[in-house]
Amino acid sequence: MKLTRASSYALHALAYMATQKTEKPVPSHLIARDRGIPERFLLKVLKPLVSTRVLNSIKGPNGGYKLMKDPFKVSLLHIIEAVDGPIRGVAPFAEDVGGPLNNKLESICKAASEALRKSLEKVSLGELAGARKGK
Repeated sequence: MKLTRASSYALHALAYMATQKTEKPVPSHLIARDRGIPERFLLKVLKPLVSTRVLNSIKGPNGGYKLMKDPFKVSLLHIIEAVDGPIRGVAPFAEDVGGPLNNKLESICKAASEALRKSLEKVSLGELAGARKGK
């Protein structure tokens, strides 16, 4: 699996927020500058994270983004699927190729996809970011 650019940016932005020592909202331009993410794209990436209540968006001159959940309670799977949608299994074969091998390949790829989902679900944003518990 290769992370999409959107998921990668989301993980970087959220990791940045998870390690901030302030309770104040973090302006998007600071995240963009620190992580080298184009701000316009960052705003698009953060939008679904606000919709899924991972982030809160605060408007105004002192506005920005705040994590709504403890970073140790947000899995990488939740973040990636909020941005990109559900992780789908890998299609193991070309559509024009048939035969008994397809069922075996499909089963193997489905198991690999499920293992990936479980691995991403086990790791929290806090762990990824190296944040301190109870920050």
